[in-house]
Amino acid sequence: MSRTSPHHLDNHHVSRRGLLKSAGGLTAALALGTSVTDVTTADAAPAIFTHPGMLHNAGDINRAKARVAAGTDPWLSGWNRLTANSHSQSSWTPRATATIIRGGTGENYSLLYNDIAAAYQNALRWRVGGTEANAQCAVRILNAWATTLTSVTGNADRFLAAGLYGWQFANAAELMRGYDGFDLAAFQEMMANVFYPLNNSFLTHHNDACITNYWANWDLCNIASILAIGILNEDSVKYDQAVAYAKSGAGNGSVAHAVPYLYTDADGYDLGQWQESGRDQGHTVMGMGQLGAICEMAWNQGDDLYSYDSKRFLKAAQYVAKYNLGNDVPFTTYTWGSGQNCAQNSQTAISASSRGQVRPVWAMLHYHYNRRLSLDDKYVSQMCFSVAPEGGGGDYGSTSGGYDQLGFGTLMYAK
Repeated sequence: MSRTSPHHLDNHHVSRRGLLKSAGGLTAALALGTSVTDVTTADAAPAIFTHPGMLHNAGDINRAKARVAAGTDPWLSGWNRLTANSHSQSSWTPRATATIIRGGTGENYSLLYNDIAAAYQNALRWRVGGTEANAQCAVRILNAWATTLTSVTGNADRFLAAGLYGWQFANAAELMRGYDGFDLAAFQEMMANVFYPLNNSFLTHHNDACITNYWANWDLCNIASILAIGILNEDSVKYDQAVAYAKSGAGNGSVAHAVPYLYTDADGYDLGQWQESGRDQGHTVMGMGQLGAICEMAWNQGDDLYSYDSKRFLKAAQYVAKYNLGNDVPFTTYTWGSGQNCAQNSQTAISASSRGQVRPVWAMLHYHYNRRLSLDDKYVSQMCFSVAPEGGGGDYGSTSGGYDQLGFGTLMYAK
């Protein structure tokens, strides 16, 4: 029996919109400083999760499959980018190890992010192209890590590793959900026992530093990981914890803190200054991918964080895109506390460092705001098409920055 047949997949498409919500996330939200009045039954996760329901839903997958089979661009160009990547080859051999170290002595975390990219890309090739060898490769990688990895450690950067690789790994697993031979239970246990404790510790304690010490991306990747684990494990408490923090958490990753200042430019477009804009543009564009992943995963479970707080994230994406396209944007002095004593620091101008850096984060945003919502996203749109077709891990350098996002948005989001 071919494993490409539809009944081989766990593909129930129960929309979370309009379903009765559970209040399972109340305790977690309170622990993160969210008031009781902020956690209503309308905000809580439902008893039923949609699968596949993280970065890609069934409609995304079916559309890509049909368009690639028909040889239609831009999907075909995105597909060609995927199949050309060395990580998407079914011959990839996993290098699972018990302890992953990021930061300090003995760093080996490139083993993990390369294998995650390979698992995700092979899973995509199977989902879109139906090739059994790619499915088997993805499962080999996922099963190897599920039965081997016991800890993620290092200096403070261990929290980055737990966040970034947590949500990405969960997304690869979600694509293989229901496939014969994939030990979903073992993988779920590994995600809950290895990644979640670090994610939760960071959002709760911030490594015992001043609440504003860490840049927005540190919060965001850990929010994304908790959200993804909640979906993968059908754990409403974790899911609610992530959504509550994205909306009203105390750290720099909550939407209002990640986008502290709002403007309207001369052409009437709303802009939002990103929290890391005075740092450099590489990390700023990275933030578009991290918050974008959170919004897309929540959207596929029925929660619209894309539009939260009067579409504050769109305003930030427009700001970041406009500047990285070479245009001027306003900037308000950004001041924050650092270290354990909250020593004051200020940035008085936007940073031009790594301006124009290409990361595969824009298709997700453009096709949501412009095609799903029919909004004029002028700068995001220009950025999206300037970097298309989007690749993924392995297409943007060998260092970790090239693996901060899973990519292939042209293939999976074009509408």
